[in-house]
Amino acid sequence: MGLMITPQYVVGEVENIRRMKSDDEIAHSAEDGLFIEVLEAIANGECSDPQGCAREAIITRDIEFARWCA
Repeated sequence: MGLMITPQYVVGEVENIRRMKSDDEIAHSAEDGLFIEVLEAIANGECSDPQGCAREAIITRDIEFARWCA
């Protein structure tokens, strides 16, 4: 079992993504990474509050930067 993910941790990661928003590619990659990290933590029972972590993670959708895939 890995480290326990908390909503507070996710809030910090969302703020990191907010700071990256001027670089679309980096911000989009970080957003995808956060979503995967949260989903894996939930699936593995490593999230202290699954609903809270998910709620905080999707806040990134409100951050304006281009999202695209090649």
